[in-house]
Amino acid sequence: MKRLLVIALIVTSSYAFSQVVVQTAPSQITQNVIVVKQKPAFTPHLRLNAYTFYAFDDKVDSYYSSTDYYNGKIIGGFQWGGGLEYMMIPGQSVELSYLRLDTEAPMEYYDNRIKNTTFDVATNYILIGSNRYFNLNPKVEPFAGLQIGMGIFNVDDQAANSNLSGNATKFAWGAKLGLNIWATEKVGLKIQTGLNSAVQSAGGGLYFGTGGVGAGVSTYSTFYQFYVGGGLTFSMSKN
Repeated sequence: MKRLLVIALIVTSSYAFSQVVVQTAPSQITQNVIVVKQKPAFTPHLRLNAYTFYAFDDKVDSYYSSTDYYNGKIIGGFQWGGGLEYMMIPGQSVELSYLRLDTEAPMEYYDNRIKNTTFDVATNYILIGSNRYFNLNPKVEPFAGLQIGMGIFNVDDQAANSNLSGNATKFAWGAKLGLNIWATEKVGLKIQTGLNSAVQSAGGGLYFGTGGVGAGVSTYSTFYQFYVGGGLTFSMSKN
């Protein structure tokens, strides 16, 4: 009887041990499996950018003598535009952009006596430059950029019965800082601030000064336009 009990105990223990081994083996195998996901390779691609900014006021003035001067400011306002950007390598791009601002410029000048008038001013920037991106993570993309190009200015005197107007094209440059926040792989929100400057843009070439729009003064005033705003960016990448 004792032999039968010993044999039964051995058989039962062997069966229980085999069940434990069978049940634990898959768990041990699963824990040792490592899944590796390969990141897609970078390919050059285009981005389309839409911009909406608020441009701040900027003072312009020129003083040649007590009877030959002007001073005033170019009023800030809503500025809009767009850009075509080519991502050449990871973190580096080239962008062609256009920005426009329609505004006013109240001026004081001397013409036999001190006079005041307000000009309608249209500013157009056509700029090309490079942007450097700093990838914090796939969703947040800080950047900085420099640009050069031209500023095209059109000026009309608002005075009654005045047919005076002027226009000029000047060398321009720009600098910017910003952040892209990607909602999806294709669409992102753009936050940006920066400065555009047209060198020697306000002065004789734009006919601010003595005699109103019709006559210019002999010196110039460089125009600095700070802005803040944002927009949207659209990636054309196939990845």
